[in-house]
Amino acid sequence: MKAAPFEYVRAESLDHACQMLALRGEEAKLIAGGQSLVPMLAMRLLAPAWLVNIHGLAELQEISVVQDQLVIGAAVRQCVADADPQVKQSVPLLSKALHWVGHAATRNRGTVGGSLAHADPSAELALAAALLDATLSLKSARGIRQVAAGDFLVGPMMTCLEPDECLVDARFPIWREDRSGCAFEEISARHGDFAIVSAAAQLGVDQAGVCTRAALGIGGAGPMARAFSDLARRLVGTRLEEALLREVAQEAAAQLEPTGDLQASAAYRRHLAAVLAKRALLGARRELVLSP
Repeated sequence: MKAAPFEYVRAESLDHACQMLALRGEEAKLIAGGQSLVPMLAMRLLAPAWLVNIHGLAELQEISVVQDQLVIGAAVRQCVADADPQVKQSVPLLSKALHWVGHAATRNRGTVGGSLAHADPSAELALAAALLDATLSLKSARGIRQVAAGDFLVGPMMTCLEPDECLVDARFPIWREDRSGCAFEEISARHGDFAIVSAAAQLGVDQAGVCTRAALGIGGAGPMARAFSDLARRLVGTRLEEALLREVAQEAAAQLEPTGDLQASAAYRRHLAAVLAKRALLGARRELVLSP
């Protein structure tokens, strides 16, 4: 199939893009890498009257560390983020998530912001953002607002973005624990396919080996990627015994509301969620042992 006819404009600046969105409203869609939008246009799942290209905007392609946050511009290509030493050093979980995103060809064009705005329940970057409690910057002609990832993702393929807003950047907290470890686990039909279920964990401990901070999240097993903050807090103050990690993983899976499809039944997704959550927690704990 071919996309329905549309008008095209290349934004000259972020302000110009926001002006176009304000002018055209729901008739307009932003495009950067196009790895999610173009297939949807071709299948006529979307038929916007206007496409506004923001891919070439330098102000959306920066990666920087600001105080205790890694700031990634919305139009940064996934392959660029994956190769950036600041990402690997300051938020290693993000690098591990990017390893699972699509294939090399899609990562070469797909953008960090595009994946987050697409809000696929199985998307690895959405899981990383929810797990780490990233903050997303949204800009319109009315100004800029900051939204927590947990509030940004509101349902399958749904975000809190207003029709006149553009995602500007994602700000990932940098953990400053004495030692920290992270892991990202995923099961898919083939590497690069959408996850049937994914799970991620990040743990921090003090010099005595006592947990001071923890995060756990699961994707692909519900309407959106989900972080389990309350369960993760149960790990704080412990020595991360395997029995406790297993219990937390099982409780996280029990809280999910998975659905079945051609790839997996709801029961199988719940089972995978428990298995992968445990693997992620154990993998993060294993990295703690290897930390300097």
